[in-house]
Amino acid sequence: MQRLSATLYPKVARPACDVFINHRGIDTKRNIAGLLYDSLTRNGVRSFLDSKNMKPGDRLFDHIDRAIVGSKVGVAVFSPRYCDSYFCLHELALLMESRKRVVPIFFDVKPSNLRVKDNGTCPPNELRRFDLALQEAKNIVGLTFDSSKGDWSELLRDASDAVMVNLMEVEEERKRMKMRV
Repeated sequence: MQRLSATLYPKVARPACDVFINHRGIDTKRNIAGLLYDSLTRNGVRSFLDSKNMKPGDRLFDHIDRAIVGSKVGVAVFSPRYCDSYFCLHELALLMESRKRVVPIFFDVKPSNLRVKDNGTCPPNELRRFDLALQEAKNIVGLTFDSSKGDWSELLRDASDAVMVNLMEVEEERKRMKMRV
């Protein structure tokens, strides 16, 4: 019985993921988001990608919000239709509000072209929240990639390396904070 409880304990005590991948599925799920998820998983990093970590019946916001809050690092894959998605902007805002480290990837889009759009369905306070998060993310050094002429293997390597470095830095910060206490 002790072996069983020791086996279950880490699954209960540890956060669901180390890295949350925020992306616009229609633009990136079958390329950079999926490839990055696979690369990080092969390297032992517990990553969250909605299509890989959710199952029918999961409550969308509950599951995603828990994953974001429990993660250490976020990857925001910005793409041409990213800002059309309430879900993408909500996830980005929660990443920023929870003070996560975020690695931006500008995939076929320039940071200056990213804008929150008011289609009349979102309350003004949410639009402000999304705009603040987007402005903050655009001011973080990230990776840029043009899929028509970029080197995919280089992007994947650079993105994986950036995530790993940020994970190590977050761990070092946590250790320093524990030593102060």
